[in-house]
Amino acid sequence: MEPERRLSPEKDRFASRLASIPGIQPLPSIGDWILLQVERPSDLARKVNRRLEPGAMSVPRGMDGAVRVHIGDPKDNERLYRTLRDLCA
Repeated sequence: MEPERRLSPEKDRFASRLASIPGIQPLPSIGDWILLQVERPSDLARKVNRRLEPGAMSVPRGMDGAVRVHIGDPKDNERLYRTLRDLCA
């Protein structure tokens, strides 16, 4: 339980930032991942992974219209936020 408590403030902050990007809707998520409702998830994940690194964003099986991102440290999260903001503009 301790790791979840440590992640929670950064996860909440990051989810709030992601929600400010038009076309991205954070969904209830557990652990150190955030599930995001988006249009064309495969296209978005491909573009994000090309700009950042393979695996930065994944498309979960059995979930239409969603991608998931890992909660990292604030610096990594900010890079992902800026990338998503640019791609969704």
